[in-house]
Parts: sequence; structure tokens; C-alpha cells
Amino acid sequence: MMEEVDGQVIGEKVVKVLKSIFDPEIPVDIYELGLIYDVMVSSDADVKILMTLTSPNCPVAETLPLEVEEKVKSLKEVNDAEVEITFDPPWNKDLMSEEAKLELGML
Repeated sequence: MMEEVDGQVIGEKVVKVLKSIFDPEIPVDIYELGLIYDVMVSSDADVKILMTLTSPNCPVAETLPLEVEEKVKSLKEVNDAEVEITFDPPWNKDLMSEEAKLELGML
């Protein structure tokens, strides 16, 4: 019998992984930067991450989503991971956490 998937536990582990991935241009992780719009965990432990980039021509537009996918897939609780990039709504500084703003001297 398969173990029931605990989406909340998986979601928290995914967030922990996301907090270990940094934007190369800004010394803040992508989660605190507000680049992650949504983390969805299915009953099959498939994770879908809806994220944005600081700009459409961000130098890591190609590599960052792949890095996110690979790191999330490496969690043993995760069956599969998919990253979807969106620019709707476009990212802006208001999406950053207080912590990120403090880090960047914006508070």
C-alpha cells in the first residue's frame, strides 16, 4: 500500500530547497526575493512550481528554472518536479520579503 502524500510536508521541504537557490545578481535567495509564486504538490508527490524571473531577459532565464527543477527532484519525497515560468504578474520589488529588503538596504 502506498503511503499517503503529505503535501504540506513536501511543500515545506521544497521551500527549504528554494531558499538555497540564489539569484546570481542579487545576494538573496529566490524565495525571499518573491520569485516563487506558487508551489503545488499533487497526490502523486509531483511538484509544480510557478515562478518568475526578475526580468524576462534575466541572464539565468535558461539555467535557473532547470536548477530549481533538479534540486526539487533530488528530494526523496518528490516524485517529479516541473517549473513553469510566468511574467504575469511581472516581478517587482514589492514581492520581496522584509528580510530580502533589509538585506539589500531597501528598508
